Amino acid sequence: MAWEHTARAGAHPAGMRRPRGGQWAVAARGLVKTFGDHRAVNGLDLYVRPGTVCGLLGPNGAGKTTTIRLLTTLLRPDAGSAQIFGYDVVKEAAAVRRLIAVTGQYATVDESLTAAENLTIFARLLGLDRAEARRRTAQLLEEFGLAEAAHRPLKHFSGGMRRRLDLAAGLIVPPPVIFLDEPTTGLDPRTRRQVWDTIRRLVQEGTTVVLTTQYLEEADALADRIAVIDHGRVVAQGTPAELKASVGRATLRVRLQDPRQVETARRVLEAVLDVRVPAAAPVPQEAGEVTAPLADAGRLLDVLAALRQAGVDLTGITVQEPTLDEVFFALTGRGVNETPAEEPAAQPAGRRPAAVAQPSGGESV
Repeated sequence: MAWEHTARAGAHPAGMRRPRGGQWAVAARGLVKTFGDHRAVNGLDLYVRPGTVCGLLGPNGAGKTTTIRLLTTLLRPDAGSAQIFGYDVVKEAAAVRRLIAVTGQYATVDESLTAAENLTIFARLLGLDRAEARRRTAQLLEEFGLAEAAHRPLKHFSGGMRRRLDLAAGLIVPPPVIFLDEPTTGLDPRTRRQVWDTIRRLVQEGTTVVLTTQYLEEADALADRIAVIDHGRVVAQGTPAELKASVGRATLRVRLQDPRQVETARRVLEAVLDVRVPAAAPVPQEAGEVTAPLADAGRLLDVLAALRQAGVDLTGITVQEPTLDEVFFALTGRGVNETPAEEPAAQPAGRRPAAVAQPSGGESV
């Protein structure tokens, strides 16, 4: 049986290790892990406050899953250190395993059992008595939309159903810290939203969540702070809003009723917003649109008033915020699903981390 469920077996209430005091649920400093000539994790720093969601973003091969495996005692670091609520992942691995649950990218349920049998066995291993195990199993099957398939053999389950069952198994006894490695991969949009709601509920109840995902909208919706990992290092971190702001301001787009007033509208936007609006619009002038950078959304009313005073009639106005896709591309030079032909052993020269976690007492992720 996979390690994820072995770890949960040590986390029953009677044997649950009490978190030590301190400001960090997860603290990693200078983590290094090398496989042959490839340095998968290259001096990574990561600090996560209790009761928050930390999103780890990065291209394929950036080191996200290796980082999770280091933090959850599945791999031993070659250098650096990491603690979970003050317990060292190398020196106190058994204590760390009693504080965490891990759900990996692949389902680790027993294919020879039904969904209900899988959850009941895990619940019993976690120390629940027979009645409580049955109650918790029924609750989780309902929560993850598997109640109707509770007694169906897993060989008849779809990949998404097995994924949901694997997630449910990790939440039988919610741990102080849960690591979710791409938890919604392969799930339909409705089930993905259900998982999001479950994660939010866990955080409200005090659980710390470390989440890797290929879905940028998922990180945007769930994460209190995001760490962007590339070539085994944290190259930027912050709240979703901070990261978006780091790649540029929002864009204001006004659509004119009379395309011949483009030049008038351009001058008005320059005067009110104190910015330069290129005379050559990024779209054909006959389309009657003018765009300008917008640093302060509070100036929108001033813009509308000035355009009205100048006799410029509008058919529409929109404000487009920078997206996490733009942040991701600006920091890594490639899309979230792109894998480089050859992964460098170290961070390329000339790329500097935008905001790397401070090694002690610095900003959390």
